Amino acid sequence: MAPQAPGAATKVLVIDDSNTIRRSAEIFLKQGGHEVVLAEDGFDALSKLSDYKPDLVFCDILMPRLDGYQTCAIIKRNPQFSGVPVIMLSSKDGLFDKARGRMVGSQDYLTKPFTKDQLLQAVQMHRRGP
Repeated sequence: MAPQAPGAATKVLVIDDSNTIRRSAEIFLKQGGHEVVLAEDGFDALSKLSDYKPDLVFCDILMPRLDGYQTCAIIKRNPQFSGVPVIMLSSKDGLFDKARGRMVGSQDYLTKPFTKDQLLQAVQMHRRGP
């Protein structure tokens, strides 16, 4: 993927089964000038991934059907998306969850509920390009 031009909006995919979390993330990210696509579970996310080609993914861990670890592992195994940073979202702040997230290829971990600043800081830190 081409490096991002300075000031260009980062395309962010937010995967969470909670409508409240998805909407909060969408509002915060749009206020930060980013483009946002929402997915309610791993299967929904995987179908949107190739259409949308996000620069960054926020992925909830505890979801029905396909959990966040499985979703992250599938994203990372796809050569087209293996370089896309994935940040895990969880209401638990456990070392085990963080370690397991790293094992499947996630770059970072945010504990819910997150603040607007935490979310935008994570995007700033992990977005690719200049």
